[in-house]
Amino acid sequence: MLDRTLVVGPFQCNCRLLACDRTGQAVLVDPGDEPAKILKAIEGTRTPSGALVQVKFLFHTHGHLDHIGATRKIKQSLTAKSAENSPQICLHKGDEDLYLKLSFQGQIFGMTFDEPLPIDRYFEDEEVIDVGDLKFNVLHTPGHSPGSVSLRLHENRSSGIPETVFSGDTLFQGSVGRTDLWGANQDQMFKSIRTRLLSLDEDTRVCPGHGPESTIGIEKRENPFL
Repeated sequence: MLDRTLVVGPFQCNCRLLACDRTGQAVLVDPGDEPAKILKAIEGTRTPSGALVQVKFLFHTHGHLDHIGATRKIKQSLTAKSAENSPQICLHKGDEDLYLKLSFQGQIFGMTFDEPLPIDRYFEDEEVIDVGDLKFNVLHTPGHSPGSVSLRLHENRSSGIPETVFSGDTLFQGSVGRTDLWGANQDQMFKSIRTRLLSLDEDTRVCPGHGPESTIGIEKRENPFL
């Protein structure tokens, strides 16, 4: 598996490029800013086995500006190069209102964005999305926002894929997501963490939307908020 992290924008969002080693089929998780930087990381990139990377999906853990800000330009650029391989924009319907209000979100922080493109696919809780040998399971983890999701990548030892969860802004190394933003709910977020994330195997990698990685076991034992 090809697994790259690009830290983008003033909010230092972790944008992840994940590609199946065998097929080159790939996803971008949270393309939040700096589209030129992200596109440069994709263009002509090959997996360790030599497969050319082709982004099939733009996954979004939630609809805040720092996780969706580059989506329009990335989709338009990749579509212009190959319309038949246009990536699908994926988001939980609970955050559609946030997503559509990207320009308003930007105004609050003195940033300017074009209107977002339509969502191509709404995440459903517990659905499975296969991208080559990458098997993702959508976990609806509301609280930081109504439609926040965590994306569980299932282990595949033969393909070198470790058990991983992309937790967005719900769970961080030694911290948790803020709940003073639009539609947030603290009680709901802690319930999501307890029931959907801490129930995963302790050796599961936790890849948050900002900051360094951790594991479920470490967060269970050491996270002061839990």
